[in-house]
Parts: sequence; C-alpha cells; structure tokens
Amino acid sequence: MIKWLPRPADYTPVWQDMRAFTAARHAGTADQVWLCEHAPVYTLGQAGKPEHLLNPGAIPVVQCDRGGQVTYHGPGQVVAYALFDLRRAGLFVREYVQLLEAAAIGTLADFGIAGACRKPGAPGVYVPQGPGGELAKIAALGIKIRNGYAYHGVALNVDMDLAPFLGINPCGYEGLRTVDMAVCGARHDLAAVGERLAARLLAALPRPQDATR
Repeated sequence: MIKWLPRPADYTPVWQDMRAFTAARHAGTADQVWLCEHAPVYTLGQAGKPEHLLNPGAIPVVQCDRGGQVTYHGPGQVVAYALFDLRRAGLFVREYVQLLEAAAIGTLADFGIAGACRKPGAPGVYVPQGPGGELAKIAALGIKIRNGYAYHGVALNVDMDLAPFLGINPCGYEGLRTVDMAVCGARHDLAAVGERLAARLLAALPRPQDATR
C-alpha cells in the first residue's frame, strides 16, 4: 500500500504516527510506504552528535530514533517511509539497507540518472560529480527496527534548495557535497518520482512465501 501524506508535512507528527502504526501492527498487517514532502527540518539520529550541526539558523532540529547522524528534510525532497515487516520478508538489517539503496538507484536510473551507486561504509546513494568524478550524496537512509518491524526509510533529493545542507555535516561527514536530481540534469515532478520509488520498494520486498528465515 502506498499512501501520500499531506504536503508539506511537519516531521514530528509523522514520526509519532509511524511509531504508533508500528506498535499496533501484527503478523497480518500489510506493509505500507508513506510518501511525503517535509517542511524544513534537521533531524538527528539516535546517536547523533550535535557538533555536526554547524549553523542550523531558524530551521528546527528534532532528535529522533532512527540510526545515523544528521540530515535535512525540506520541500523538493521526497521521503519514502517504509513500514515493513522484516521477519515476514526474511530480511536481515544489512539486506534491508541494500534493498532501500537499490530502490533509490533504480528510481534514479528510471528518470535518466545513470551511475548512481553505493559508497562502502557510508549508507545512502551517491552520484559522480565534477571532472574528478567525486561522489556527492543524492539520497539518505535512516531506519529503526522494533520487534522485527522497520520504519523510517529513504529520502531522495528531487529539486530542492540545497543551501540548508551547508548548515550541517551531512550524515556526519565533513565536506560531503549534497546534490539533487535537478543538478544532475533530471528535472521531474516530485510526485512521479515518489510513486516510482514507492513502487520499487514494495516490488523488492520478498513475499511471505519467498521468505526463507
């Protein structure tokens, strides 16, 4: 099931709704992907270090329960919250992270961006930029697993104001450049990108009869 949340969505109520959905679900609950475009916010992961907030200015900061360090959400970025039963799918955490990354890489390819890739030791999706082919981040991941149920998900930069990323060390990496699909020459409707990303996420999720664990 794919569900769009009202846009722009304030971060904290969405986070609370994800937690409530996860706490209430059971073995028969269908997996869902919630799509949204957040109002500007910086989020710090569970073990996030405040020193990675360089200059937040007037943008609110929320400490949440996902993994990872600090990232920015705002207009022009589509966030896909994957509310998945990992035990039913037979997925371990590492496999699940790879599923999220693969869905984002496939979505980028669908919209004409080739060369998107993973970066060892740094979860997320990256694209080569500049004459030296340096990697810039285009999608960030953050997950939380509770009783075998996953929530949070993946944020893909579509066509946004990238300046707020200069106020942080994105995902805890000093000097990491952040780009969006528009910078890569692919300017597309955010809703279309979100629908494709959600469809890829659900299609990649193993069906219960395929699970082996």
